[in-house]
Amino acid sequence: MAGARSLVAQASGSLTERRGVSPAPIGMVLGAVAAVQFGAGLAVTLFADLGPVGTVLLRVGFAAVVLLIAWRPRWRGRTRRQWQLAAAFGLSLAVMNGLYYLAIDRIPQGVAVTFEFVGPLGVALAASRRGLDVVWAGMAAAGVALLGGGLGPSLDSLGVVFALGAGAAWAAYILLNTRVGAAFERGDGLALAMVFATAVLIVPGVVDAGDGLLDLGVLALGFAVALLSSVIPYSLELEALRRMPARVFGVLMSLEPALAALAGFLVLGQGVRPVEAVAIALVVTASAGAARTAREPLPPVD
Repeated sequence: MAGARSLVAQASGSLTERRGVSPAPIGMVLGAVAAVQFGAGLAVTLFADLGPVGTVLLRVGFAAVVLLIAWRPRWRGRTRRQWQLAAAFGLSLAVMNGLYYLAIDRIPQGVAVTFEFVGPLGVALAASRRGLDVVWAGMAAAGVALLGGGLGPSLDSLGVVFALGAGAAWAAYILLNTRVGAAFERGDGLALAMVFATAVLIVPGVVDAGDGLLDLGVLALGFAVALLSSVIPYSLELEALRRMPARVFGVLMSLEPALAALAGFLVLGQGVRPVEAVAIALVVTASAGAARTAREPLPPVD
């Protein structure tokens, strides 16, 4: 993990110097990464009472309430394009978080994020135009293959499918985040997207959670998860993407699998095997490298 942290620090420092990115948005992204992963570790402790989807509903629902109060977005006068972006962004949030929680219910958090990171890595590679991309793609593939093969039958295959699906939704989230930040003032787009995400999750979430949603202690813990996993990181990421190129964002986000493993260890007592550590390091390095060597901005989402 120290090696991954050093790599990201060097890469972000180089990009900051070349692109004129100030330290503030870099700190925002790193803070967002730490918050979302430790929030996810805390969320796992709610699965016994609410189930994975019920926990996601509580997290997203509370986040929607907090963001609506904080930003007070206007509902009238929006263009059709703005509503389409908010709805698509909300759907990506619901799918990404729902599948990720289903994944970490079955496989260790660090392992799940490593598989999930295939999505952001694909975004970074799509923005690159160099022969070195083949090296990064091969390195990431080796890491994913090593992770799957090294854990053998102990790795839940459905958990892997959920993690990979969450990765695809994560890629959509990154691209849509940029568009939402440009189309809406302040955090209005994020607040409206959270409302859409809550609407998508409310039926499956209530079915999964049952009467667990009536427990005040569980609700209080769910509110803390919402702050750590949604309100803080998404707000920070939205502001950061307004101030830095998306490829720089990708470099910094490459720290996510390492921090997920750390959060799993500290919050849930999940150990990291040597083969897992090597696989995570390969994916982190590939992701940082691909984002760093990207020469063109990420393609817009139409």
